[in-house]
Amino acid sequence: MRIKTLALLAPIFMINACSDSQPDYPVAEKRPVELERHGDVRIDDYFWLNQRDDDEVIAYLEAENAYAESVLSDSSGLRERLIAEMASRIKEDESSAPYRHGEYYYYRRYEIGKEYPIYCRRKGSTDTDEEILLDVNAIAGDEDYFSVRGVRVSPDHQTLSYGVDTRGRRFYDLHFIDLATGDHYADTVDDVTTNYVWANDSKTIVYVRQDPDTLRWNRAYTHELSGGADTLVYEEPDETFGVYTYKSLSGQFVYLHSFSTLATEVRYVSADAPSADMRVFLPREAEHEYLVTDGGDRFFVQSNENARNFQLLEAPLDNTAKDAWEVVIPHRDDVLMEGFEVLSGHIVIDEKHDGMDRLEVFDRSGGTVHAIAFDEAAFELSAGDNYEYDSTVYRYGYESMTRPESVYDYDLVAQQSELVWQKEIPGSFDPGDYHSERLFAEARDGARVPVSLVYRKGIEMDGSNPLLQYGYGSYGISIGPDFDRNMLSLLDRGFVFAIAHIRGGSEMGRQWYYDGRQLAKMNTFTDFIDVSKFLIAEGYTSAEHLYARGGSAGGLLMGAVVNMAPELYNGISTRVPFVDVVTTMLDESIPLTAGEWDEWGDPREKPFYEYMLSYSPYDQVARQYYPHMLVTTGLHDSQVQYWEPAKWVAKLRDYKTDDNLLLLKTDMQAGHSGKTGRFQRLEDDALYYTFFLNLEGISE
Repeated sequence: MRIKTLALLAPIFMINACSDSQPDYPVAEKRPVELERHGDVRIDDYFWLNQRDDDEVIAYLEAENAYAESVLSDSSGLRERLIAEMASRIKEDESSAPYRHGEYYYYRRYEIGKEYPIYCRRKGSTDTDEEILLDVNAIAGDEDYFSVRGVRVSPDHQTLSYGVDTRGRRFYDLHFIDLATGDHYADTVDDVTTNYVWANDSKTIVYVRQDPDTLRWNRAYTHELSGGADTLVYEEPDETFGVYTYKSLSGQFVYLHSFSTLATEVRYVSADAPSADMRVFLPREAEHEYLVTDGGDRFFVQSNENARNFQLLEAPLDNTAKDAWEVVIPHRDDVLMEGFEVLSGHIVIDEKHDGMDRLEVFDRSGGTVHAIAFDEAAFELSAGDNYEYDSTVYRYGYESMTRPESVYDYDLVAQQSELVWQKEIPGSFDPGDYHSERLFAEARDGARVPVSLVYRKGIEMDGSNPLLQYGYGSYGISIGPDFDRNMLSLLDRGFVFAIAHIRGGSEMGRQWYYDGRQLAKMNTFTDFIDVSKFLIAEGYTSAEHLYARGGSAGGLLMGAVVNMAPELYNGISTRVPFVDVVTTMLDESIPLTAGEWDEWGDPREKPFYEYMLSYSPYDQVARQYYPHMLVTTGLHDSQVQYWEPAKWVAKLRDYKTDDNLLLLKTDMQAGHSGKTGRFQRLEDDALYYTFFLNLEGISE
């Protein structure tokens, strides 16, 4: 991409009077540059906003923040009430469900008034004395941003490891605690991911380091506690691939999984000798995705070769060639195999059937298969904390749009589930007060798009209800109909909440993903629009009361939708939106770009360039009406750079023909995931909800 600066103008922004009833807003100055590709020249007036450390850029972002706060100042009381209301639904001294790992039961808990968890364990049973392993509150200090991830215990249960990020760029420093003394080891592993595993010797970890510029996870190392220099195990040479590590539940092997969007390659080594040369399970092949783990005497492989929705196969430990693979669970056109867990006597398989989660259990000795039954219309399942390979009990999580997160232990032999823990919602919450539905909207090409809804019982579907519609639709990620206790603040004020399970996800099988990526990406946007029209036609809402929200790749969705059908929505909220698609995908210096070409297409090729340009929200901003909009981002975002939403808002201010609100709020301390503390996070939702409620004229 050729970049040519056309002009440099000063000052960088000015204050524009927008109306008598609204405060003045900042208008970024135009500093046009030419962006040339395939003989096409685009003018980018706001390219200069990509200088994160430039004082003028920071001044502009802070001016936008001040403007957003001034607009919302009259509703500060509502925002504070919402924060207090949402906080009241948090059990302040909450504890997680203890899980067994070796001789111990591990869990985390919170204390009243504190932001961060305390990691604990008890030996032998859940009734013995508590041992505190890590109090995150004690080490967080007064940091504005403090993220702890990757808390793990060594196989001998004598060392605790964890990662700390204080900036939001997802570079973590790994620390190690001697649990016998409570003292930290002197050595740390700095600026890495929290993707790592312990080897069986309990003194060596295998970890993954990211490229400091592109953020690609590309190198795996071993680190020995109190040892010498770290040893490079593997470096992924292909810029479109990343790598991550995992360890089988049996404890037999450590794996390195090289991955791109549509191809994978697995290496493995004995967990007893992590520094030995790794073996390739099967060399990578175009559009062959496979995942491997072991089950003691054999490997198990989830593969999509000649099986778009994947099938499960097995292979002997001494021969991993494809001609040695044998089918365990065959491919099914109506069932997507998403993952699996191998125990000594059973295999538990995560699936999607007709858009809904399902768990199937394969008996390794008898060869029989049965499914775990659930009776709600819409729900979400997740794997729980399973650490015991020889166990006949499988732990899983369950929640729905009306039922909080619950943890069950499933007896794989007796085929019975037992509820062991459920998130407590203090106050007057009663799941019986709410109703959830699963519907299908017909897209313009005849596809059936699943829609999950929840609302408080008693409201009439006469088109007058405010409705918040959410969507994502990228990377094959399925959005589950889970429970959101903060959402109760909207439901109790008359809102309907709907999730549009649009193409680009995998809710209806792997083909659902293929039909919403690359040169079929437009289906993602039109599906969302068609769901909106369906909800209006069915009386759930109207265009005057319809709102939409999405973040990251879902922010791309929001940007495309407001360009294509702005008249359908009264307001849009989008978080860390990926809206400058073409420029980002042409710049290989931007983090994660090369690995994204399989998802969006490679704009260095003209057909992809032209197609991406046709929907790129920043490039397609038009001189037209736009709904009220709230755009949020994080200065240190490592996934979607802050300047994409900043440029987008600046251009929208110049082009839009209405007087509707347009607000940009940049968190100057956070990254892609927002704030870290459990109470701090409430500020973000309170901001979004205040925006929607104001537009509805709801002040209480």
